[in-house]
Amino acid sequence: MPITRSAKKALRQSIRRRTLNLQKKEAYKKAVKDFRKLLSAKKSAEAAAMLPKVYKALDKAAKTDVIAKNKASRLKSRMASALAKLK
Repeated sequence: MPITRSAKKALRQSIRRRTLNLQKKEAYKKAVKDFRKLLSAKKSAEAAAMLPKVYKALDKAAKTDVIAKNKASRLKSRMASALAKLK
């Protein structure tokens, strides 16, 4: 356990950041998973409506360094090409 005041504050900050990072990570993973389920079910209209939500979750995760910017870009590109292939 931290002893100094600054170490206690650092612990509080790291706990808060961890929870926020996990929320963003779970949000983008769930969005990608739901999108892929729609693609596998051949529901292109619903998938097209879901794509902006997936982009938003990925951009938020990349903006706060939960995932790398290139990973977000790569996932967005793959989602868009998979949707185009389905249509």
